[in-house]
Amino acid sequence: MIAPLTDPADLAPPTADGMVLSGRWTVAGLGAIGPRLAAAELPAGSAAVADASRITGLDSAGAWLLHTLLQRLGQAGHPAQLQGLPQQFNALLATVAQAFEQRASQAPPSAKPGATLLQRTGAGVVDAALQGVALLSFVGECAVAAAGCLAHPRRIRWRPILFNIRSAGVDALPIVGLLAFLLGVVVAYQSADQLRQYGANVFIADIVGLSMLREFAPLITAIIVAGRSGSAYAAQIGTMVVTEEVDALHTLGIPPLDLLVLPKLVALVIALPLLTVFADLLGVAGGLLMAQAQLGVGPHEFMARFVKAVSATAFLVGIGKAPVFAVVIVVVGCFQGFRTHGGADSVGRQTTRSVVQSIFGVIVVDALFSVVFSALDL
Repeated sequence: MIAPLTDPADLAPPTADGMVLSGRWTVAGLGAIGPRLAAAELPAGSAAVADASRITGLDSAGAWLLHTLLQRLGQAGHPAQLQGLPQQFNALLATVAQAFEQRASQAPPSAKPGATLLQRTGAGVVDAALQGVALLSFVGECAVAAAGCLAHPRRIRWRPILFNIRSAGVDALPIVGLLAFLLGVVVAYQSADQLRQYGANVFIADIVGLSMLREFAPLITAIIVAGRSGSAYAAQIGTMVVTEEVDALHTLGIPPLDLLVLPKLVALVIALPLLTVFADLLGVAGGLLMAQAQLGVGPHEFMARFVKAVSATAFLVGIGKAPVFAVVIVVVGCFQGFRTHGGADSVGRQTTRSVVQSIFGVIVVDALFSVVFSALDL
């Protein structure tokens, strides 16, 4: 059992001569004096003096309470005088008083007014402009690095290129093929009802062939690769930036663009057109299957019409988009990876931005291709 405190803090009733403090002003001894401290007040005309000669113990809690009491008992902002405090307690009380003064001298933080819609819009425009300039600078650096590799072919790193062809191309075949097949099924299914009304069942080959080869196959393949490989590029480079591996490459004299960007760029420029061809085949196969099931158009009839309706130009237009889409995906993914700073949280943020911006860039480029091809009558 803990023995009761024999010398608790005490506060004598104020007199004309001031106030008398006694006992142990510590955490254990202050419990019973709290209400009396709150009501303590010197009589009018009395001296603002506190006699502390009878204080037998003091800790930081007691010093804080003692300083607060002196401030409250003072007049016109001047604290009451403390007399007779044992010498061993002076340093502690002075430290507490200094902390009070530092805290009082610090101005409270002013609440920042919320940004208006115009301010947020302006900040967003400025940030987008700065990021656009940085992206153009990164494209220029990649072009210079590519020119250096072409001038010195021995600098080309074939093993990373082959590895990226496998990871971005071969490993993506199942998901690309499945989605292209399902897309061909959807296009044929949605067109079947309209064609049946006009007795133009055989023209299902025209719709499926032209839509898949010119637009849907290149676009869906690029979007899948942007979400799958573009995010991987940003995450890999971002992690290397955070762990200072990119700085280590600079220290060793290895250009990071030669090792981290150009192999990915070359690999995807090779792999994406091949994936697009694969998507063309699976998309047409899905349309053929649905044409036979919904419209009774057999494989021989479908393919005979397909050959007549779809020219080599339509096929090459779709394939020609793929390398441009590949450049957009690699440049945006690697650019966002190099802009990582801080910790793992920044890696996730830049990875998300790379996916969003890559898909947006692919769709914008595809729209520009449509305008140009329409102007050229292709």
